Amino acid sequence: MTTEPQKSMEVCVIGMGYIGLPTALMLASHGIRVKGVDYNKDVVAKLQAGHVTFKEEGLSELFDEAVRGGITFHTDYPSSGFYIIAVPTPYNVSDKKIDPSFVVNALKDVLAVAKDEAVITIESTISPGTVDKYLRPVVAASGKHVHLAHAPERIIPGRMLKELRTNARTIGADEPGIAKLVQLVYQSFCEGEIVLTDIRTAEMSKVVENTFRDINIAYANELAKICRKNGMDVYEVIRIANKHPRVNILQPGPGVGGHCISVDPWFLVGDFPEEAKLIRQAREVNSHMPDFVLQRIKDIMKEHGLADWSRVGLYGLTYKEDVDDTRESPTLQLLQVMKQNHLPAPAVFDPMVERDLVPRQSHDFEAFLRGIDLMVILVGHHHIREHQEDLEEKVVLDTRHVMQSAGERL
Repeated sequence: MTTEPQKSMEVCVIGMGYIGLPTALMLASHGIRVKGVDYNKDVVAKLQAGHVTFKEEGLSELFDEAVRGGITFHTDYPSSGFYIIAVPTPYNVSDKKIDPSFVVNALKDVLAVAKDEAVITIESTISPGTVDKYLRPVVAASGKHVHLAHAPERIIPGRMLKELRTNARTIGADEPGIAKLVQLVYQSFCEGEIVLTDIRTAEMSKVVENTFRDINIAYANELAKICRKNGMDVYEVIRIANKHPRVNILQPGPGVGGHCISVDPWFLVGDFPEEAKLIRQAREVNSHMPDFVLQRIKDIMKEHGLADWSRVGLYGLTYKEDVDDTRESPTLQLLQVMKQNHLPAPAVFDPMVERDLVPRQSHDFEAFLRGIDLMVILVGHHHIREHQEDLEEKVVLDTRHVMQSAGERL
């Protein structure tokens, strides 16, 4: 297959979610003809009507550029010579292995219409060996002659567009010519280094990146528990330790959310249960932080003479600050733990989440404050940093270390 100039190509992006949509818009705004596909008719209808489907700084402006660049949106899979698949890759709770069904089904739909010699690039994060175990057999059964590649996404909500442009990328392919063709497509907008390698190395490198961060966070969370037990300030301990040139401990928090760090390490645990012991332990530490937060709430309520759980308020529903992404949110995990402990539903507020997501969710900050005695800050939105003076009469548990006043911490 010849490596034609990227701007003469048509690229079909499958999955208009948090990864697929920004990628499609970035390509279209840099001269590539793009068709965006999603099975969700409501998502496609909204995009066709000229509206983005989630909040992200600069996304609406990029959308307008992409529309001027000719991007179109579809529910049916068009015939094309180049596809990027960006669909979810959850894990099975029972065995911790990847659930490849979304990627497999997307691949089957692509193969039904793909041109001969088409390049199909998987951008979804997948466990090492997923292409060999699950995707190559599908291609073989189809009888189609296509080329598989893997270019795992490397962006985070809140900084998506900047990171799409500047982060280094990894491209795995079987043949150097295919790798270079995929590289040409991503080079249309990516200013970072693009590393070419084999598919399995590309699979592994992305999972390793997220697993490293998960282990680092677990270490910080264990430090928080140790310091709490010994009456020490974990944030001061970490601040001083990080002055060492070879130490970079992350911050503790109420848990780990999002669709990367809280999910991808399980892929290694599921596939390598005997080897991934440290990875499993880190995952368990982080997944049990909502239990630790609940115990802190109980201790603080007892200390301050508070008994009415209906007047506990949780601030923040998203998994990180200043985005509207609630996937695997620590707050949702905490609400589940509270429910399992048969506790009344607390009041909940998040300035970034406009839709009704949980019981007792308020969309009025002042009304939310009037109804609570104890606020648990679970997300460090800029909104709460700017409204610290409104909390002077409240008991506050700050799990994100965002308050200038000490208050209660992890």
